[in-house]
Amino acid sequence: MLFHSSIRKELARSFGATLVVLVTVVMTMTLIRTLGEAGRGVFNPADVMIVMGYTVLSNMPVILSLCLFLAVLSVLTRMFRDSEMVIWFGSGRGLTSLLRPLFRFAWPILVVITALAFLILPWALGRIEDMRDRYEKRGDISRIQPGQFQESANGERVFFIEKDASGKQAGNNVFIATHTPNKETITSARNGRIETIKGEKFLILENGQRLEKVANKPDISVAEFKTYGAQVDADDQSARSFVPSGAKGTLELLQSPNKVHLAELSWRAGLALAAINFVIIGLVTAGVNPRVGRTANLGFAFMVFVVYFNMLILGKSWIETGQVQVGVYLLTLHGGALALALLWLAKRNNNWVLRRSRRPSAKASAEELP
Repeated sequence: MLFHSSIRKELARSFGATLVVLVTVVMTMTLIRTLGEAGRGVFNPADVMIVMGYTVLSNMPVILSLCLFLAVLSVLTRMFRDSEMVIWFGSGRGLTSLLRPLFRFAWPILVVITALAFLILPWALGRIEDMRDRYEKRGDISRIQPGQFQESANGERVFFIEKDASGKQAGNNVFIATHTPNKETITSARNGRIETIKGEKFLILENGQRLEKVANKPDISVAEFKTYGAQVDADDQSARSFVPSGAKGTLELLQSPNKVHLAELSWRAGLALAAINFVIIGLVTAGVNPRVGRTANLGFAFMVFVVYFNMLILGKSWIETGQVQVGVYLLTLHGGALALALLWLAKRNNNWVLRRSRRPSAKASAEELP
């Protein structure tokens, strides 16, 4: 049908334009946040773009759902505003007949959202957690940055190198402060280099001095040296000891269905079910009312979207704490939203109007009498 093909083309154009704008906004916000985390030492500054890409990818189900919702709402609202829907209604068709072209356009996007929610989202979050964990477990040598005070992995040492040379294998004006329960030491040297002795990495310092203070003793010992060696920690290659539920695969969550895993499954299923409901909600909320302005429906639709996704987040926390069962939650939220949307669609399609019957007053009855 020509009308169906034209509406699908317009939906595709609106969806593509909205997707480009939203992805650009999300990438900008994610880049700013990731740069701040990298500055605090959460991520490696060299991995900022990779972390940003994984973060945007994990947010794609929500972005695609919003783009689909806005595309349906904007296209149908324009049709109402340009009186194209008058022609559609005049040909004997109603709003329910628009469900077919809308879902013919939306079904590939719904499949992508489902695949992203159940497969790509945990994979992307897992890669982010791997990079965060690997950066936290880096060795002392990897932590050293010229001109910055850096703390060791165990928190007992603070390193400072004014200037490095030959790829962090040597440096000038080295400072090391060590704090243990028994003593505190401060070591400084003009030069330092990294050497491997019997498979262990050592920081060899030259032309410096060492200050040592033992606990519960007021004396401080000072020693000068020409060469001094201090063992440094290597990178920790062990696997992650904790994996958040968001970074676990769907099959792994299904194999151990505890409260936390069921809450994560409800979130992923909710992303797919919400996208389906938003197609119908966009249909029933589309329209133009000259008395309230053009942006009234758009504002109401945004409020519905925000409330819906906030309920997804609240439902996840409720399932984690055992306040609600996952089946009851999914049926109440998504089934209830679908039922209300279909009821609203039936009301608009059939022009149902709620009218309150009025009883004739005694005065009116008396006036009607001869």
